[in-house]
Amino acid sequence: MFKIVLSTKLGELRLTKADLARMTHIRRNTLGHYYNNFTDRINLEHLDLICEALECEPQDILKWEPNRTRRVEFTASELIEEREKERERMKALRR
Repeated sequence: MFKIVLSTKLGELRLTKADLARMTHIRRNTLGHYYNNFTDRINLEHLDLICEALECEPQDILKWEPNRTRRVEFTASELIEEREKERERMKALRR
């Protein structure tokens, strides 16, 4: 799951949400949702403006943590491994 860590970045720079609102023209209420991680999505235009204003990269604002419970049927590495096994089985059958 992604977490918005805008509060950490603003703290590092000693800036306030009001400062960021003035720089980006994003509503303070919206920035408050990002700041407190009270949202499950972020507008990409907002992310672009925030990164430009704070002179940072998206990974400075967004952090990914694994979900507590698995939400996908299988991962890319599991799929690749399964396909490789299937190829090996097909090769063995052709011999």
